[in-house]
Amino acid sequence: MTINDRLIEVAKRAALAAGEAILEVYAQEFTIAQKSDRTPVTEADLASERIILAALEDAFPEIPILSEERVEKEGLPSLSLSQGAARFWAVDPLDGTREFIAKNGEFAVNIGLVENGRPTLGVVYGPARRILYAAHGPGTATRARDGGKPEPISARKPPAEGLVVAHSRSHGDSRRLADYLRDYPVKERLVCGSALKFGLLAAGDADLYPRFGPTMEWDTAAGQAILEAAGGRVLDIAGTPLLYGKPGFRNEGFIAWGRR
Repeated sequence: MTINDRLIEVAKRAALAAGEAILEVYAQEFTIAQKSDRTPVTEADLASERIILAALEDAFPEIPILSEERVEKEGLPSLSLSQGAARFWAVDPLDGTREFIAKNGEFAVNIGLVENGRPTLGVVYGPARRILYAAHGPGTATRARDGGKPEPISARKPPAEGLVVAHSRSHGDSRRLADYLRDYPVKERLVCGSALKFGLLAAGDADLYPRFGPTMEWDTAAGQAILEAAGGRVLDIAGTPLLYGKPGFRNEGFIAWGRR
């Protein structure tokens, strides 16, 4: 087994185990707390993170981890590119906590590996939808549904009849999104929470995912790795590849495309 094979298998197992813990909380009444940035957090976020951190740290103690709830508790680590961090995990243990709370199934576990500023490996698992996207390099993107065997996936070229645009529920009516889409023929708009939107593009089920509001690197690293492995790309608002290890680990918007 190569190191890449071991990295992806550990990340997959961690995501699946974390998903089980999330669904245990999802099936019952749970309390909702508020973090310092006024976003919600539940026991599912924390349980998922405990499982993922334990798995990654046990298997790869030499690779530092940037994880959303750990950052809330301990602050941002010193992992920016300017400080020489060549490789780190970027983890969102429950991407789409609002979707989790709304019980609409549109939430995911995100585990991405960043190397020299680029996401090179990613796992995005939607436990409520039982769908697992994964990739660890060009041409390796897969999708597994309902616990089945991973199947190769590939982003598609924009169809002549118009684009299928994926966007977040909370950003679908923004004026900036409407202005941006005026330049493109749009056939359909798909509303979906969390990094599952990257999976839609990677599998050829959608063509474009614009996001003009800020996100954090743990929100996007796994999905970007999968989409790029499937032949797509993710650009910042200036039109250059979205990079990682930025000061504050913050993305100021991005445009994700299928194959162009």
